[in-house]
Amino acid sequence: MAREVRTVLDVKPYREALALPGLWPLLLVAILARVPVAATAVVMTLHVLDLGHRYFAAGLVGAAMTVGSALGAPLLGRLVDRRGLRPMLLLTTAVSALFWGTAPVLPYPVLLGAAFVGGLLTLPVFSVVRQSIAALVPPAQRRQAYALDSMSVELSFMVGPAGAVALATSLSPTLTMYAVGGGIVLAGLTLLVLNPPTRARDEETTPARALPRRQWLTPRLIGLLAGGAAGTLVIAGIDVSVVAVLRDAGQVDWTGVVLALWAACSLIGGFIYGALSRPVPSLILTLVLGLVTIPVGLGSGQWWLLALMLLPSGAFTAPTVAATADAVSRLVPASVRGEAMGLHGSAMVVGVAVGAPLAGAVIDASAPAWGFVATGLLGALITLAVLPTGLRHRRSATPTAASPPESTESAPVRSSI
Repeated sequence: MAREVRTVLDVKPYREALALPGLWPLLLVAILARVPVAATAVVMTLHVLDLGHRYFAAGLVGAAMTVGSALGAPLLGRLVDRRGLRPMLLLTTAVSALFWGTAPVLPYPVLLGAAFVGGLLTLPVFSVVRQSIAALVPPAQRRQAYALDSMSVELSFMVGPAGAVALATSLSPTLTMYAVGGGIVLAGLTLLVLNPPTRARDEETTPARALPRRQWLTPRLIGLLAGGAAGTLVIAGIDVSVVAVLRDAGQVDWTGVVLALWAACSLIGGFIYGALSRPVPSLILTLVLGLVTIPVGLGSGQWWLLALMLLPSGAFTAPTVAATADAVSRLVPASVRGEAMGLHGSAMVVGVAVGAPLAGAVIDASAPAWGFVATGLLGALITLAVLPTGLRHRRSATPTAASPPESTESAPVRSSI
């Protein structure tokens, strides 16, 4: 039995991936850079409330930043493809310094417009790191690298929002705004110094050329992006529904514990996914994530029962994010990987932007437990809708593969959906 478990779970690829030049520093910088980014939504909400406005006004600012970042991510990725990483980092770091340096003193109407511009040109830490992983890591070890990246995201979100709340309550929301902004600017400067590659060495020898989107924005890629959006829709819905359920049960003090257990289970799930001897298609993972989320509301009576019901969804959270990023990175040529990873980031943002208000609307209209049902069911239905496209194209050659290849690493693989 022990031998069978070792056959299914193999940690050796993790050691080999971390031994690759440049990956360990990139993952370390990614954790530190994502902490202030993870705190952005919380600190902005606290700041708007401190100005005397209500939650709706705070939500509008968050929505403006979300829409801006969703629109800007592929444009910034295209800039990386055409001009390289450093020009994009210089632009977004300068804009971040300007936005966060002035946002705490802006009146609300001006802040609302500035939030959109700040989101449009925000530092795309997530996309940059994932694009660099594709350049640093050979295809055979990319699944483990993206699993490590997904686990690092969980660590950042465990630290960032909680740290922002603690700083805001002990000092002030305004000072916390400056601290978060300073952290984002420092992250940009650190990435400028590190300057991680965005293409592998053999890919850099290929002349850059602008491929028409119809050659790489294939039905399979669109299905993967839709699946990524469905995954974050479910994750955002869980986040809101947990708070609502515990508040309704008079156990809101246990919110941090429940969310921490959920995140810890996600870390374990991400590690197991990377250690599997065979990869699991990303759309299958997203489908299972949606399905296991539907019954979570059955544990709404006690916090410990809710935490227990959340364990399956937690186990599929990090693997879903990792598998989607891995599949997108493999499916497109290196010359457009920046734009493609930007689209991937936009899809993830859109999922969050839909999932949180959807869960809130359902909860307001019915009961907190139905937030899990609504977002889990919608995420599963979206995945089922695009799953046939992914399965149909899994074994067939895509337009990207039919075009002149830029490297062997950009060819789609059978197991990546």
